Amino acid sequence: MRILLIGYGKMGKTIEQIALQKGHELAGIIDIQNRDSLKEYNHTNTDVAIEFTHPESAPENIKYCLQHGIPVVSGSTGWMQHFEEIKDLCRQNNGSFFYASNYSVGVNLFFHFNEYIATKMQAYEGFHVEIKEVHHTQKVDKPSGTAITTAEGLLNNYPAKNKWVSDAAAPGPQELNIISERYADVVGLHTVKYTSEHDTIELTHNAHSRIGFAEGAVMAAEWLPGKKGIYGMKDLLNL
Repeated sequence: MRILLIGYGKMGKTIEQIALQKGHELAGIIDIQNRDSLKEYNHTNTDVAIEFTHPESAPENIKYCLQHGIPVVSGSTGWMQHFEEIKDLCRQNNGSFFYASNYSVGVNLFFHFNEYIATKMQAYEGFHVEIKEVHHTQKVDKPSGTAITTAEGLLNNYPAKNKWVSDAAAPGPQELNIISERYADVVGLHTVKYTSEHDTIELTHNAHSRIGFAEGAVMAAEWLPGKKGIYGMKDLLNL
């Protein structure tokens, strides 16, 4: 399979390693230095694109792929204000778009368990709930896309909270606070914590390396070609 890598940071390099190990071919690599070279790629020379870039460039990269018949797998975060526009464009072009804020199989099981726990915990008013995420200092967006997905899953199943807020000093009673911290060499740590006067319940996912994310992205890239529409990890993992 001919894979176009859009974004060649730490994740892009890890995805390249996994893709080559699995016998795939790189159609090309697009990074900030050769951004204009994207116009050289289309459905005739590329089977699928894997896009991991910055919030400022991700929407335009995805639009280009959809407009030129390239199925696109994106893991860029921080651009969700454009998501409905991308979905509309995908439908207009009969395209193939796969998005996840996190491609780790373990994280997506974490999302699944988070939603289940929220349905149970909503019955117990004595607990206060919050989310904490920790990442490396090079991560641009805050809170992380994974933390936002976690928050949205909780809010859908926990009526006592109706919105998430970021690093609030004194969140309101109906606000779900996401606490973000940045330290060197932290791949990704996410915790949902329920605290009462007497005890604490925590659900945590701690990523030890980027390999799990890269493997999931390549798995999605293998799965997407030939399908039309908008997909995510729940579709890939049958969750």
